[in-house]
Amino acid sequence: MARLDANKFEIPTPVQIGCIPPALEGRDVLATAQTGTGKTLGYLIPIVEMLQKAKDMNAASALILLPTRELAMQVEQAFLSIRSSSQQTVALVVGGLAERAQLEKIRRGARLIVATPGRLEDYIKRRLVRLDQVKILVLDEVDRMLDMGFQPAIARIATTLPPVRQTLCYSATLEGAVKEVAHKYLNNPARVEIGSVLKPAENVELRTFEVEADKKQELLEHLLGAETGSFLVFVRTKHGADRVARRLVRSGHSATQIHGDRSQAQRNAALASFSQGRHRILVATDVAARGIDVANVAHVINFDIPKVAEDFVHRVGRTGRASAHGVASTFAGPSERNDLRKIERTLHIQMKRYRVRAADEKVA
Repeated sequence: MARLDANKFEIPTPVQIGCIPPALEGRDVLATAQTGTGKTLGYLIPIVEMLQKAKDMNAASALILLPTRELAMQVEQAFLSIRSSSQQTVALVVGGLAERAQLEKIRRGARLIVATPGRLEDYIKRRLVRLDQVKILVLDEVDRMLDMGFQPAIARIATTLPPVRQTLCYSATLEGAVKEVAHKYLNNPARVEIGSVLKPAENVELRTFEVEADKKQELLEHLLGAETGSFLVFVRTKHGADRVARRLVRSGHSATQIHGDRSQAQRNAALASFSQGRHRILVATDVAARGIDVANVAHVINFDIPKVAEDFVHRVGRTGRASAHGVASTFAGPSERNDLRKIERTLHIQMKRYRVRAADEKVA
C-alpha cells in the first residue's frame, strides 16, 4: 500500500476493481479492456502479493507475456515502481536488446519474467530458462500477440509451465482465436468486461478533415500552431513516417519518429524523448506503436486513414487516458469518404466534419 501511495495510485480504475479481487483469491481472470484502462496494475498487484508470500526465492514464480518490447519494458518499470522488496527481482526477456544482461538476471533467480514470446521460446529451446515453478501466467494484449503470429510460440511456452497454475488473460477483443486461447488456458475464469471492446473512449473528441493528400502536411502544421500539447501522428508506411517527421523538423517543429526499420535503441530513445516532453511530436506506424503507453497525449492525428476500425480504436485510445480530455483528428481525401463512413458505421460513431478549402483559407 505504501508503494502504491508513493506512486499516487489512490483510486482503482474499473478494470482494477474487477480484476484484483478474484486474482487475489487465486482465480483465473479473463478481462476485455483497452490499453490505458489500468489493467497493468490489475495483474501486477496480485503478482507482488503472491511474491511476498512465496517461499522459494530462487525461481521464476510469475511470467508475463506481451506482444512488443516497448510494452514489456513499460511493464518491467511499473513492476519495479510498486514491488514491496528488492528481493522481488525481474528479468526482461525481449529481442533487440543484449542477451547477457537478460540471462544474468535469470541465472540469479529472477522471481518475475516479463517477456515477448519469440525471445522466451528461443531461451527455452536453448535450455537457458526454466519455468517449472511459475504460479501465475499473464497473457496481456492477447489479440495483438495472435495478430503478430505468436500463437504457436505461446502454445510451446505453455507446455513448459506447471499444469496447475493461475492464468490471467487480457485482450481488447474476444473474437475467434482469442476465444480459443481463453478456452485452452483458463479454468473457470472470473469474467471482467470494461466498456465496449470496440469503441473509442467517450472523453476523446473525434474530428475528421476532408483534405487532399498534398495538403495534409500543411493542415498538420496549422493544427500544431493552433493547439497546445503533444501530438501523436499515425501514418501508414515507414517511408511516410520518415518523410512527415523530416518535413516537420525542417519547418522548425520538434518531431521524432518510430517504425519497424529503426533500431531498438532508436525506438527507445524516440519514445523516451516524446514521453518526457523533449519532442512535442511523435510520428508512428501502427506496428511500431502497438502497446505504446504514453501518458498525456493531447492530440492523435490519423495522417493516413487506418485500414480497419480496430486500428482506429487503438490509435485514438492513445489520447484521453485516465479520464483526461483528448482530441483525435482524421485526415481523409475525397476518395476516402467510404472508408471513413465504414469506420463510423462499425463503431456506431459520428465524427465532427471539417473541410479544408484551399491553402490560403486553411480550415473551414
